Amino acid sequence: MLKKSVLLAVIASLPFAFSATANDRYQTRPPVMVSPDLQAAWVLQLGGVPVQTRGYATRPTVNAGRQMVPVYRQQVMQAQPARQRPLVQQRRVLFGQQPTVQPVAMRPNKPVRTQIEPQFLPQMVAYQTTEKPGTIVIDTRERFLYLVMADGMAKRYGVGVGKPGFEWAGTHKVTAKREWPTWNPPKEMIAREAAKGHYLPASMEGGPENPLGARALYLGSTLYRIHGTNAPWSIGSGVSSGCIRMRNEDVTDLYERVKVGTKVIVI
Repeated sequence: MLKKSVLLAVIASLPFAFSATANDRYQTRPPVMVSPDLQAAWVLQLGGVPVQTRGYATRPTVNAGRQMVPVYRQQVMQAQPARQRPLVQQRRVLFGQQPTVQPVAMRPNKPVRTQIEPQFLPQMVAYQTTEKPGTIVIDTRERFLYLVMADGMAKRYGVGVGKPGFEWAGTHKVTAKREWPTWNPPKEMIAREAAKGHYLPASMEGGPENPLGARALYLGSTLYRIHGTNAPWSIGSGVSSGCIRMRNEDVTDLYERVKVGTKVIVI
């Protein structure tokens, strides 16, 4: 009977002995040597230390009562149609290499002019006319403004003129001059541009960004002006709503040479 009791006591104490031995044995995880050539997420988890590798991001997860173990999550690449991704490219993506961009046949965009054409720069030219010196003659077809001088000469400036549908001709006088003028676009222009999705301000103070530029010469009682611009590369083109635009340095030079009352002929 005594032997049976001792045997039962020994058997009852075995789980605690095994539990203590197991806890002592696995209290600290043994180090695992991992080759740097191995990049799979499940292999990296064996080390227990976050490893910074391209294509992977670390995120710790908390388990109640247990050691925090880093979890590695592979980045999700945007899916593309298989016919646009050759097999070689797919293999490169799987092994972490940068995919090769395949050349695509493209139609070149229309070149954008950013500089003024040389012929539209100011210059003295021979100009035969019966108009008196000081008269301004604007040739909208050739995109030139002539300031008539003495002895059959004129100073010629390049200008931007009205776009198709906004051309005009006539004779007026300079009725006002303004430095860095305020821009008050007409209601018709505001409505016309709004229909295109371009919303113009009711008024804009003078400054480098103002479409009227540095100077403005007002023509008669019309809404037309000879003025500067914030887009000098447009000189020599038909781009305005009827106004005659010049480079800021050119309109400033003209501004100093003419007076209120100067005759302006637009042809």
